[in-house]
Amino acid sequence: MLFLRRACFVNDEPVPRQSDVETPAGIRPRDRDRMAFCARRQASSSRMTEPIRQLQIPEGFRPLFRTSPLLDLIGPLYGRGEGRDLEIGLRVERKHCNARGTVHGGILATLADVALGYAMASSTRPPTGAVTANLSLDFAGTAKVGDWLQSSVDIQKQGSRLAFANCYIAAGGERIVRASAVFLVTGPLDDATSS
Repeated sequence: MLFLRRACFVNDEPVPRQSDVETPAGIRPRDRDRMAFCARRQASSSRMTEPIRQLQIPEGFRPLFRTSPLLDLIGPLYGRGEGRDLEIGLRVERKHCNARGTVHGGILATLADVALGYAMASSTRPPTGAVTANLSLDFAGTAKVGDWLQSSVDIQKQGSRLAFANCYIAAGGERIVRASAVFLVTGPLDDATSS
């Protein structure tokens, strides 16, 4: 939401001003503007709560093979491929968006971190444990409710102590995020921690 002196915008659309809204007599102009704003916001949010989960998931994607309490909150996440070719996808829902109606940067950062870590771990046998030492993102675009986000990972080097990789997140086939990460390699994961 961006408030200007003479207008208010919700999802980049102007909210009607007092002259555009019919209100009962005796209501102050400021209150009429607020009523119009609330009505517009409610209409906007009801459009954004369409059954997003009903939208089709691209071919080959299945529920992600590993999850956590955090991923359960932002998910469902989907995966396709394995190892270096692992792609992780997410259908954007209202819960992933900021006040402007676009996906929040924290969701994109989480998706990149998960994609990088899971691709790195599953690219070796047995899987390699690693923790994120550094993660940097460049945002080149955005996504909105209903968009399909899909990650692809490029592992630069995987050593015995450090690993380096890049991740790209696309929405509608267009790259919107470039992420670069450094991981501290902790060693091979046993069967109990890798599933």
